Amino acid sequence: MFNKLLMGTAALSLAASMAFAAQGVRFNVAEGNMEEAYNKMVNEQIESIGYILSDPHERINDGYAEKYHGSNLDNLGFMSITNDEALRTLLIKEPRIAGFAPFNLHVYKLKAEDKTYVGHVTPSTMMDIVGVKDKAIRKEYAAMFPALDKLVQDKIGGKVEYIEYDKLTANPMMNFEIKFDRPDDLNDFIDEFQEKFEEKFEDKKYIIAGYKNFRESYDDLEQDFSKYDAFWVYSLCHFSFSESVFNRNDNATVDGRPDAGVFAPCSMYMYIEKDSNTLVVGMPKLENWIAVMGIKDATKVASIHKLDAEIISMMKELGATVK
Repeated sequence: MFNKLLMGTAALSLAASMAFAAQGVRFNVAEGNMEEAYNKMVNEQIESIGYILSDPHERINDGYAEKYHGSNLDNLGFMSITNDEALRTLLIKEPRIAGFAPFNLHVYKLKAEDKTYVGHVTPSTMMDIVGVKDKAIRKEYAAMFPALDKLVQDKIGGKVEYIEYDKLTANPMMNFEIKFDRPDDLNDFIDEFQEKFEEKFEDKKYIIAGYKNFRESYDDLEQDFSKYDAFWVYSLCHFSFSESVFNRNDNATVDGRPDAGVFAPCSMYMYIEKDSNTLVVGMPKLENWIAVMGIKDATKVASIHKLDAEIISMMKELGATVK
């Protein structure tokens, strides 16, 4: 399904020597149907390494099969995870990291082959997309992943394979600012904006697939996050769009790309720094799917560009300025 690079000393040395190729997505590819082992891992075992599962979306393929006349998938799941403890100091230093917080520990299996794929976007690619260049921050962020990868190897097993890409799109992020008159109670603005935001996106058939409030989470943990008066992340999905990219139904003329589901749902972060009157918004463009996953089908490419343009348009309608 994709170009493979097996993990090993020789392979990693080769990857390091090929400056034109970057490892974009890591998958464990295990023989057989590993759905039960995967579900146990994310629901019962992932907290042992500091990760928290939020807003799980299991067996999305069942919805595709019911609504779109079939599916070539035995399994497709989006499991949004974060390591809240490790993220706190990083988010204080660099809020753009929230473009992949949460991120998807993706699982899928095709009916046509007896293999299960479990994986995630590599931390280096995440940081490249959101635009973090500070080496110390990148190193600290990447340090969260060896424990996760070891857990997947222990519980899922299989060969480790990478999807490689040549380069990212020139502008991989959507960035916005919304100026507002700050009320005595900031929650008045937040509640009104969130209501308008959710109504607008839902009217356009987007699904609010998740919501994570980092400010409230760290307040509950009694950990300092006072740089921000508010900080939350929406996980966004568009069901018919995602089906057209990930699934191969009875009416499809080209194969689906369930591996691209590693980018779903999309994280759109929003924060207000202490005493500020500016809501800062950021989200990785769906165009990154084309670059990292090597999507070539013209119909899929066009639909990806259409959603990027639509999201930007809706944010402008909400009063956002593109930065």
